[in-house]
Amino acid sequence: MQQSIDFHHRVGSALHDPQIRSNFRQAMDGLMYKRQHSFPDADELLRLRLRSAEIRINALSRLPELLEQLETRCSENGIQVHWAETTEQANAIVLDIMNRHDAGMLIKGKSMVSEEMELNHYLEQHGVTCLESDLGEFIVQLAGEPPSHIVAPAIHKSRQQIARLFSEKFPEIPYSDDVDTLTRSAREILRRKFHAAPVGLSGVNFAVAETGTLCLVENEGNGRMCTTIPPVHIAVTGIEKVVEKLSDIPPLLSILPRSATGQHITTYFNMISSPRKPDERDGPQEVHLVLLDNGRSRIYQDEQLIATLRCIRCGACMNHCPVYARIGGHAYGSTIPGPIGSILEPQKAGLEQFGDLPTASTLCGACGAVCPVQIPIPNLLNRLRYERVRQDHTGATPGQGSQRNPWEARIWSSWRWMHANPWLYRLGTRVATGLRWLIPQRLGAWTRVRSAPRIAKKSLHTLARQKGFTHE
Repeated sequence: MQQSIDFHHRVGSALHDPQIRSNFRQAMDGLMYKRQHSFPDADELLRLRLRSAEIRINALSRLPELLEQLETRCSENGIQVHWAETTEQANAIVLDIMNRHDAGMLIKGKSMVSEEMELNHYLEQHGVTCLESDLGEFIVQLAGEPPSHIVAPAIHKSRQQIARLFSEKFPEIPYSDDVDTLTRSAREILRRKFHAAPVGLSGVNFAVAETGTLCLVENEGNGRMCTTIPPVHIAVTGIEKVVEKLSDIPPLLSILPRSATGQHITTYFNMISSPRKPDERDGPQEVHLVLLDNGRSRIYQDEQLIATLRCIRCGACMNHCPVYARIGGHAYGSTIPGPIGSILEPQKAGLEQFGDLPTASTLCGACGAVCPVQIPIPNLLNRLRYERVRQDHTGATPGQGSQRNPWEARIWSSWRWMHANPWLYRLGTRVATGLRWLIPQRLGAWTRVRSAPRIAKKSLHTLARQKGFTHE
């Protein structure tokens, strides 16, 4: 139950922090506005969502075959492929590559899989310095915090907070809360590191099985520098990121940035198919691809939960979620927060650890309505809510029934029994009506912000009889 206590504590802290509330409300409103105006044609959006969902469903339906094809094509192109069943194995693979090149520093592009692996912490324990080159990731690294959003890691901070952080960490830089000045300062700090780092690491947005191509979407250019300047490039990704053909990329590339930030196209789109060739002037001499499972194969085997793996990490569900917009990403306590994290994280790590996340939803349906690949997130939230308190489900989600409350189960069992017996129901309502004034005014968390419900003076049956209605 400690995880549940910690979750509620984090939520309470976020709700009572006006700066977090203000930062997220302003940021989410802006992202929702930009997305809405990037899809002026509703019919085009529907066609694009259907096509994108079709591409992801097709890839998942043939996942084992496509992963083998991806490995074959990458190997033919000179990319070294590594398989990791767990995050521990993935971390060990990265460390082994670092040690073979006697590398003491790793410069990183944005990668949620590396966050899932807790790679920075692992490598630093083994004497390797990790430096985030994405501006948002660089900011949260300086602050000693995890990302609060999968697209904009430092979205929870205002520019004034960032300016104070820079002033504290780099006192030689004059204080400024101007966005352009802050960006320029970060660029000057990071540029020197790119040329010194022997190894660069990135994530992967899409891995094309047909050609063995790793696709990387970004805006700042740091991803391209991480994958071209250091002599060694390591790409880490989950096994679900594979797509079948290169022709599948344009629809996904069209819908991803518009869903994420309202951009029609990102500043950079990188396609990496091999190490540097003899006639090329730049690029790494080695490219490694680490394919991480970490519970994804188990999710893949469930005919309903497999839809979770369609996700293209756009963050649209977070931007439109009324819960996420009020508590922010850190309250979830997971690598990926928001609606998609609330269904993905419990499946990977178990309902014992993240069983509370599926309840962090109003089930308003906004997440499912905006998902570019049509993941039925509300349905999957309900599925996991059921599994967290019941052990009679055939699904493979670990920790089923771990959040079951015996007293609550007995109450609902009694409620069901009473409503299944008409004479008992009539007796119970009669007694409850007569004792209505004894109902307490405080009923736990419900009455912190609401008035306690009070039973009516007369039951519906009594009112019906008084109106002359009788049973046939």
